[in-house]
Amino acid sequence: MAEQDTPVFQIQRVYLKDLSLEQPNSPAILLEQEQPSVDIQLGVEATPVAEGIFEVAVTATVQTKIQDKTVFLVEAKQAGIFEIRNVPEDQMGGVIGIACPQIIYPYLRGNVADVVTRAGFPPVHLAEINFQAMYEQQQAAAQADGNSLPQ
Repeated sequence: MAEQDTPVFQIQRVYLKDLSLEQPNSPAILLEQEQPSVDIQLGVEATPVAEGIFEVAVTATVQTKIQDKTVFLVEAKQAGIFEIRNVPEDQMGGVIGIACPQIIYPYLRGNVADVVTRAGFPPVHLAEINFQAMYEQQQAAAQADGNSLPQ
């Protein structure tokens, strides 16, 4: 195997791409004694940046409500730039959809907990995610729809 055919997987950079916090019903909602409900949505996206260079981002939307009023809404996008070369095509989906998000996600968890705490609320700790199961579920759903996700 020639040296140029050796698989390459390197983290170039991990960064917070976007972060917003809204408290649309403050200060009145802060006086409520009722426990809020929490809704958390996660997503993963990947974008080619250059030959062999990819940006992978994990997004989280955390919304807490008391009845129909929002207590706070956090939207965060943690991203990373990865160099991925000479990886077999059938393995690229797993590298981009599993390995990269696993690297980025702990940074996202920390940033979400930090911004919620800085806003004056108890921290929201995002649960650990099994990105392999999430990726396999997305692949199965795509195949059921008759489409296939890019590998």
